[in-house]
Amino acid sequence: MTKGIRSRLARCLTATALAGATLLLAAGAQAQTTVRLMHVEANPAYAAIWRQLADTYQNEHPGVTVELQFLENEAFKAKLPTLLQSNDAPDLFYSWTGGVLKAQREAGAVQDLTAPMQADGGAWAKSYLPAAVDGVTIDDQALCVPLKMSMVGFFYNKALFEKAGVDGTAIRTWDDFMGAVGKLKAAGVTPIAGGGGDKWPLHFYWSYLALRLGGEPAFTAAKAGENGGFTAEPFVQAFAKLKELGAAEPFQAGYLGTRWQDTLALFGDGRAAMLLTFDDSANRQAKAAADGKGIPRDQLGTFAFPVVDGGAGAPEATFGGVNCWAVSRNAKPEAIDFARWFTSEAAEKTMAENGMLIPAAAGAQASLTDPIVKGFAEQLARSPFHQLFLDQDLGPSVGRVVNDVTVEVVSGQMEPEEAAQEIQDAFELQ
Repeated sequence: MTKGIRSRLARCLTATALAGATLLLAAGAQAQTTVRLMHVEANPAYAAIWRQLADTYQNEHPGVTVELQFLENEAFKAKLPTLLQSNDAPDLFYSWTGGVLKAQREAGAVQDLTAPMQADGGAWAKSYLPAAVDGVTIDDQALCVPLKMSMVGFFYNKALFEKAGVDGTAIRTWDDFMGAVGKLKAAGVTPIAGGGGDKWPLHFYWSYLALRLGGEPAFTAAKAGENGGFTAEPFVQAFAKLKELGAAEPFQAGYLGTRWQDTLALFGDGRAAMLLTFDDSANRQAKAAADGKGIPRDQLGTFAFPVVDGGAGAPEATFGGVNCWAVSRNAKPEAIDFARWFTSEAAEKTMAENGMLIPAAAGAQASLTDPIVKGFAEQLARSPFHQLFLDQDLGPSVGRVVNDVTVEVVSGQMEPEEAAQEIQDAFELQ
């Protein structure tokens, strides 16, 4: 072989090698994907666990990087709408479902996940509690990946109940509940800590009463604009029961101006016997109490919102929230895969073990360690219908009306029929 031929061959081999290396680098660049997630999380210990889980996913999926951004609640709500209208939206973001999520769908900001969730006989959808799937489904479209559930129920101070001769475990019906209110008042005990200053804590009462009186069919019909909407009999009756409660004066003096944190403190300090609140309020009341300890765990009791005699609602139906990961419109396929992994039974068991949430993943509830939260989780697992917080489910404009009229009815400033009509008017105008 001549020197010239060898030289040309060497140059050819070098060029081929360089071209091959370029192709490999290009392929590697194409394989590297970044999934961006934005979340509301104020607890640094919980944020660290989210990061550990994301690192585990990255190790199992070479070529995928997961970026987690944690924002304070108000900052998150202020920043997200602008991001969703841009090309810089996170692939996944924390959502409260309900009316806001519906508006995001109508604006084309989120993906419809129905097809992947129902593929393979609905394998993905079946990996969650049915109530969680229902909570993220709007107009028959799955718009979010279920993450966690929350439930509202009554907490009570066992010592104050004993003082008044009330058995908390025997409260099953609305009449039982009103009887307990009367006994507590007679014993000189404030029956209920009320948070009228923020309004939304009092809407729990009307919402739960409507759920017990009308059940899922009443809410389904009202949202569809049928049977008179929110002026239908169960909703008016619920306001009548709420008016009855208000007339019994069960709350502390000045409750209409009491903010939520102060309501928790009132209960935690032993200045009221009951509180209708979230499933994780054993810790909330302790933190809010003047001594930072609150009511000891062994002195805390809980009971489900009572049934109403003659009501059509299922006694096991629950009221609360479903939180989830929404997938933005331009999110990568890897984002959906990560969301599925991030809400799997295995991942959510880790979250449950660390007291981070009541998991939406079926089977993960077994890893809960807090007996009070575990009790709420068991109720959710049995629930045939989980109604979302109405001030979220019906959208912000209707939600404000719900909160406003609830306070006016319980304080005797508005009649039940008028309150129901105002909600219906707001619902029709939105």
